[in-house]
Amino acid sequence: MRIAILSDIHGNRTAFEAVLKDLRETAPDLVFHGGDLADGGSSPVEIINQIRDFGWPGVVGNTDEMLAKPEVFEEFARQRPNLDSIWTATREMARVTREWLGEERLSWLRELPFRQVQDSVHLVHAHPESCWIAPGPDASDADLECYRALNRPIAAYGHIHLPYIRKMSNLTVANSGSVGMPFDGDRRASYLLINGVEATVRRVEYDVDREILVLMQCGLPHADWIARILSTGFPQLP
Repeated sequence: MRIAILSDIHGNRTAFEAVLKDLRETAPDLVFHGGDLADGGSSPVEIINQIRDFGWPGVVGNTDEMLAKPEVFEEFARQRPNLDSIWTATREMARVTREWLGEERLSWLRELPFRQVQDSVHLVHAHPESCWIAPGPDASDADLECYRALNRPIAAYGHIHLPYIRKMSNLTVANSGSVGMPFDGDRRASYLLINGVEATVRRVEYDVDREILVLMQCGLPHADWIARILSTGFPQLP
């Protein structure tokens, strides 16, 4: 079975539509979403509506949980006061995004499961025990051993916006990167394509400048912050 994993769309409809076009060429048997669907982008409603219409199974991401369960975010933020400038901007963006989504979509986000399993693949958003923290691509093999507990040849996750594939003894750890907000300096959308026990990262060109224009006109607070991330392909401070 060929499985595509799209994670961390973050409301970026232009990138999402480019990946949908690529999926028509790669023609996977199954598409999973890896969470972080809506927050921080111009088109959160449209992204959630499309994914629901497609019927794609998926997992809850930390920003999905933040939107649907703000108290979980507040507890996470309280433990990291050194990042208060980021948390302040994030709260303001999330408040508007919640208003756009409405209670019915937020309820749907609350019901997203923590993990998905199909054939050789076990998908979580971040760490096997938390959708808020995860190892990066420079983690040691010992740090990635936590994914062995998922008991599949391929452990897949998103969250860090940095795609990579690490082959270990009887385990491949694969990160999908981000469809809508890459952090590796490559502005192209990123997703995983898995064929049996082989995982590959696909990068897809999209019109970043068009998405930035839509973002700046959509009324989202701190849109300029997100625009700088999209423009550079790197994380930025608000």
